[in-house]
Amino acid sequence: MHVYDRRPQSKQVRALGAVPATLEQACGQDALILCVPIEGFEKLVRGIRGLVRPRALVIDVCSVKEHPVRVMKALLPKTVEILATHPNFGPDSAAESLRGHKLIACRVRVSAERYRKFRRAVEKKGLVVVEMSPREHDKRMASSLVLTHFIGRALIRCGAAPTGVDTEGYKRLLRILQTVRNDTWQLFDNMNRYNAFAPRMRRAFLAAIASVDRKLPR
Repeated sequence: MHVYDRRPQSKQVRALGAVPATLEQACGQDALILCVPIEGFEKLVRGIRGLVRPRALVIDVCSVKEHPVRVMKALLPKTVEILATHPNFGPDSAAESLRGHKLIACRVRVSAERYRKFRRAVEKKGLVVVEMSPREHDKRMASSLVLTHFIGRALIRCGAAPTGVDTEGYKRLLRILQTVRNDTWQLFDNMNRYNAFAPRMRRAFLAAIASVDRKLPR
């Protein structure tokens, strides 16, 4: 596996058993996995579209799917195959094992044989592949991933912390906080900015909170 990173990290790349590469070398492989912040995705694709070899498979791992799919379909050559994915886990939740974790796959423009090989490879590592459209992915993620991060960020902002006499319900709330604490604000901003369903989810959630609050004594 060849790995390109704009920051010089040759030692870390070799420690993972991979080969440090230039951008041109990485783009010359049969399959490319693009791992960049969502806001930088279009710039990256514009920069590499002339470097990707014909019939290569390009895979993204963004936590939104409609935006990167639009970008790849619009900018990559028609000879290039496209598979949009979202590993539905992070380095913290999958620190010990990948087994049982979900990988969402959107078959954009990929041959049946190549997709079968991809699926066999990831399932061999214990991942569970869930197929859906980019739109369905973003709709579901707005109600799960984005909402979880929204609640977690609110808990951080209001100073939620262990009290020493935590109820089980409060402990579960604090687990939400821990889920998002190690993620960047850039990720949180991008998953809201590029998911068309996120604003609607936030408005509905805030309206529900206000509705509950109005029922309480003043």
